[in-house]
Amino acid sequence: MNIRPVTTLHPNGERVRAALDGCGVTSPIVETLEPSPTAAAAAAQLDIDIGQVANSLVFDVDGDPILVMTSGAHRVNTRRLAQFLGANEVRRPDAVFVRTHTGQPIGGVAPVGHPAPLRTIVDTKLGDWPVVWAAGGHPHYVFATSFEELVRITNGVPFSVAED
Repeated sequence: MNIRPVTTLHPNGERVRAALDGCGVTSPIVETLEPSPTAAAAAAQLDIDIGQVANSLVFDVDGDPILVMTSGAHRVNTRRLAQFLGANEVRRPDAVFVRTHTGQPIGGVAPVGHPAPLRTIVDTKLGDWPVVWAAGGHPHYVFATSFEELVRITNGVPFSVAED
């Protein structure tokens, strides 16, 4: 694995750590040595299957933010997601929208630690793995978790978001 322990967390990481602690999650936040702009890059650094990367994707759903925790092995089917949510439009927002609603940059959005809780969908495909890795509030921070724990800590709704 191409990671190391973090001795001093960035403020975003501190907020995520506090939120994880509040949920009873003890898994440490660790730092990747290289940026992970894609699920493939993250998987390579963590020496895991790409499906174990829990991508945190923020969508603009009729003007409201929705966090989708999806497996790095596939893409979100936005038509399917819109139908499931009863929405007119689901689109990928710009970086300002993401940071406004999460307090975190694209590439480092964690499942928790946002200014206010986000409505969250957790891809059922993540349940195929006993351990998945999610971002920790900074592009170099990640932590190990599970599908069940992601659902619990985000108050998420399990749903298959994959392209057909």
